[in-house]
Parts: sequence; C-alpha cells; structure tokens
Amino acid sequence: MISETAPLTSLDQWEDDLLSRYPEPEHKSKEDYRNYDSPERDTVREFYRLNHTYQTYDFVLEKEWEFLKFDKKELPVWGAMEFLNTLVDDSDPDTDLDQLQHLLQTAEAIRADGHPDWFVLTGFLHDMGKVLCLFGESQWAVVGDTFPVGCQHSDKIVYPEFFVNNPDSRDERYNTKYGVYEPNCGLRNVHMSWGHDEYLYQIMKDYMPEPALYMMRYHSFYSQHREEAYNHLMDEHDHEMFKWVRKFNPYDLYSKSPKPPVVSELKPYYEDLIAKYLPASLRL
Repeated sequence: MISETAPLTSLDQWEDDLLSRYPEPEHKSKEDYRNYDSPERDTVREFYRLNHTYQTYDFVLEKEWEFLKFDKKELPVWGAMEFLNTLVDDSDPDTDLDQLQHLLQTAEAIRADGHPDWFVLTGFLHDMGKVLCLFGESQWAVVGDTFPVGCQHSDKIVYPEFFVNNPDSRDERYNTKYGVYEPNCGLRNVHMSWGHDEYLYQIMKDYMPEPALYMMRYHSFYSQHREEAYNHLMDEHDHEMFKWVRKFNPYDLYSKSPKPPVVSELKPYYEDLIAKYLPASLRL
C-alpha cells in the first residue's frame, strides 16, 4: 500500500511529471531526464489523489496557524540549507546532487544569464520551504502544483478528477467560481493550497523584492502561469508580477546537470548575497 505520507519515490518526481506536461523544446526531452525501473505515473497519480482530497480551505488555515508562528527552528540561511540537505534522496536517478547543489545550479544558471542579484538569490532559496518534510509534513502538503482553496477547482489543475473526494467541492461556500473571494480581488487575498511555496514566501516577505516574492509564492501555480485558469481572481498587479514567475520557471525545471557545483568556491559569493538581503538567522 502506498503511504499517505510519502506516495512518491522521490520528492522530485513531481518536477519530473512537470517535464512531461510542460516540455521545453530547447532542452533535453523528458526521456533524457529521469528513468525509473518501475513506472512512476501511478505514484504521481496517488500523490495527487491525496493532495486533491485533503487540501481543503480549513486544512490550509490550520497549517498557516501551525507553521506561520515560525517556532520550529532558528538557523542561519546556510545552516537551513544544510538542514535541507538531509532530504537527499538516493532514489532519484537524474542526479547525484544534494539539495544545496541543486539550488546552487539553479542560482548559477540565473546568474550566468545576467539577472539581478536578488533573482540569483531567489534561485538559491526557492526550495528551502521543503524543510516542511523534516517537520513531519506529508509530501502532498509540501510539493505539488498549487491552487486556490475556498473556490471552485479549475479543470486546468492536474488530475482534476480527484477533487471529487475533496469535501470543499460539495460545500456551497467554496464550490462556486469565486467562493469566498471577490472578482479580481488580487492573489494577496487568496489562500493557496499549503506547501513549500507559501511557507517560503511567508519567511521571506519582509526581506526580498516583490518580484522575488511572487516567484517564491507562485512558481508551482501551474494552472495559472501556464493555463491562466484563475484570471478572474487576479488583479492587474498580479498579471504584471507573473511575468517574473514565468521567467523563473525554466531555471527551476531545466537547470539540473550531472556536473556538481564546487560549493567551497561559491559559498563566499552566496554568503555575501545572503547578508545583503537577509538577517543573520531565520526562524523556521
């Protein structure tokens, strides 16, 4: 029986599934990324069955209350990255790199293209919210495509058929087009499904530039930045900021390479960059 805590073979299987759904022709094909001896699709489907069943409006409010007190740990950013490194998964055949090296690859690809230093730092930080797994959170409450809760589920969300088991789909408060929201109210007023994106945004919201915060908060919101399924909730400012979300996405998905970055050589640059934007330690 597949565990409700960990239905995926690897946390990165979600991103592998994204490669098949949203291929980029200028990059290597889906088949060139990860190859598993056993089929992955069943575990991905099971992951989304759990995600779509249990990510309710009340669940999100509960998790916001639980985790946004930031009372689990206090660490310097580099220490948080080393903590995240305990999530290394030997089952991922795409790369031998640990979490820190993957984040450095993403950031270095952004840096090589000449983007602002806060954009580079965003690439370095973007998966830090996955420490939620180390606090006992189930995979379906850490990774996966995100979506608004408290309103009708779009059929543009991956595996929309699994929402039939979500109690909000039968609740008249939440199952209409706008649900608890007003037309074009702005995403700042919308609760998103719980996971590492929202968690990281909440940690960083007082420190990073607004485009960086949009990248952190919405880079997994594929039904919007790829399908535009929730234009009716977005305001003009959201649309402008989503240009940055779309700019970030290819670096996240397609920067993986078997060549490891030399952490010791890069650490001084990133420590200086961290010190420029962030406090000496962060509460998680």
